Amino acid sequence: MDDLGTKQEGGIDPAPAPKPTGPEFRAASSVSYAHTLFIGPDGLRPGWGFAFYVIAFLALQVIAVDLAWAHDFGTSGLWNSLLENVGSLFAAIIPAIVLAGVEHREWGVYGLPGRSAFGTSFWIGILWGFGAISFLMWALYGLQCFTFGHVVLHGVRVFKFAAFWALAFLLIGFFEEFLFRGYTLFTFARGVGFWPGAVTLSCAFGLVHLRNGGEQWEGLLAAGFIGLFFCLTLRRTGTLWFAVGFHAAWDWGETFFYSVPDSGLVSPGHLLNSSLGGPRWLSGGAAGPEGSILCLIVIAMTWIMFGKVYPKAVTPSSS
Repeated sequence: MDDLGTKQEGGIDPAPAPKPTGPEFRAASSVSYAHTLFIGPDGLRPGWGFAFYVIAFLALQVIAVDLAWAHDFGTSGLWNSLLENVGSLFAAIIPAIVLAGVEHREWGVYGLPGRSAFGTSFWIGILWGFGAISFLMWALYGLQCFTFGHVVLHGVRVFKFAAFWALAFLLIGFFEEFLFRGYTLFTFARGVGFWPGAVTLSCAFGLVHLRNGGEQWEGLLAAGFIGLFFCLTLRRTGTLWFAVGFHAAWDWGETFFYSVPDSGLVSPGHLLNSSLGGPRWLSGGAAGPEGSILCLIVIAMTWIMFGKVYPKAVTPSSS
């Protein structure tokens, strides 16, 4: 008789019971369908991340716009617009912060690493942006399609409006660059590759300018082309800081310094009473210089020059 039933005849321990291999065991040990649907090999699947980001941004921007215009801060609406830009920037950043935690990623991979904030790339971008819009305006002047007029701001008002528009366009530069080339482009690149994502988002960037009342198809094309150039700067510098500086300086020079329409919008508080004239395809007409064929030429030249100065792609910094 076995000792307490623990040994078989001959003192040999019984073989361990085989592990279950039936359907019930496989179902218990396999990854759930819901997990597979939302999570891929490198974390949250790009499509879900992009969808959540866009929906969250749109919802937050509605709130931001309502709050910005809840009170009247002046008949010109400049301060309300500034508050709207602040709110829109937060609406673009907050969903990305949430998703960075969900995806376990460092903030810097989305294009704005804190370590290089307002560093060399940003200031070089400022110089390139102001230089590019200046080249365009002087070319229009040489073709007799632009006149400077005379200065209409005097005294301390010059510095007040110069500073106001610098801040406003810095906010717009941050907002639009991060919205179209931050989390969205990073996530698109994970799904379809960098340049297919860049082309898609640059087209969207151009179409967004339809909301500007005076915009024309030439301006939309130029905006999309400029957006694609900003994607190149991200690819070659590894961050969005160059693009933010370029974007802010271009808009500041166009709106305040040269005092012409920016994507069809004419803003108060500009420096000059300048004007555009001549054929619309050359001057840009109501859309401003971004609607001119010369704008495409200037951006193409800038693209070529930038490609020579920054010939190699750089991996985005994670901090």
